[in-house]
Amino acid sequence: MLLAVGVMMLAPSGGRAEHPVTVFAAASLKESLEEIAAAWKQAGGTEVRLSLAGSSALARQIEQGAPADLFISADLKWMDHLQTVGQVKADTRVNLLGNRIVLVAPTDAATTATIAPGFPLASLLGDERLAMANVDAVPAGAYGKAALESLGVWESVKDKVAQVENVRAALLLVSRGEAPLGIVYETDARVDPGVKILDLFPEDSHPAIVYPAALTTDSKNPRAAEFLAYLQGADAHAIFIAAGFTVLAKTN
Repeated sequence: MLLAVGVMMLAPSGGRAEHPVTVFAAASLKESLEEIAAAWKQAGGTEVRLSLAGSSALARQIEQGAPADLFISADLKWMDHLQTVGQVKADTRVNLLGNRIVLVAPTDAATTATIAPGFPLASLLGDERLAMANVDAVPAGAYGKAALESLGVWESVKDKVAQVENVRAALLLVSRGEAPLGIVYETDARVDPGVKILDLFPEDSHPAIVYPAALTTDSKNPRAAEFLAYLQGADAHAIFIAAGFTVLAKTN
C-alpha cells in the first residue's frame, strides 16, 4: 500500500514556481513529515511531496528510477542497499531518528499482556492472527520477528501471522478489529485512537531501530539538501519528539 501525500504550497509571490522536493519515506513518518513540511514552507521552504510506504518498496522504486530527491528508511538495511548500488549520496547520509516497537490491541479489547521471554502470545491469539508488516522485507516486520525470536515465542506464532505491506496496514487491521493483536511502532500506536499499547518490546530483543536519511544520487533539486538540513534542526526535532520518536541527528 503506497500512501502518496502531496503537501501543496503556493509559489513565492512574483517568482517562478520552484520544483517540489520529493521525499520517499517510511509510512510510520506520515503525520510528522506532513507537519514538518508545512512548518518548513512557513520558514521559507518550498512544496514537499511525500510518498509513504514500506521502506523496502520505496527502495526498490528508487533503484528502478523513481524520481525521489530524499529517502528516509525505517532501517539501515534498505539505505545500505541503495548506497551499495549507488542510488544515494553517501556524504549526505545521516541517522535521523529512533523508535520502539509495541504490542497493540483494539482499544475496547479486554486483553492484557506483559512481554517477557516465553510470554503466552499464541494463547492470547487463540485461532486469530497477529498483524505484522512483512517480516522478510519491511523493517517493522523484521524488528518484530527478531524480537519474538529473541523472546522464544516466534515458533509458536509464525503460522498465525497476518503479514501486510507496511506497518500502517498492520495498524489498521488491529484498529478495525480484524486482528486481535499487532506489532507496530510506538509512534504508530500513538496516532490511532482505535488501538492501545499492551506493552513495549525490550530494546535489547531486536536490532536498534534507526531511521537513516540521504539525498538520492539522481536528485537535481537544490532545495532537497535544505529540507534534509531542516529535518535535523530544532523545529523538526520538536515535532518528531512530540510524536514519540527519539532524535539521533545533531540539532543544527
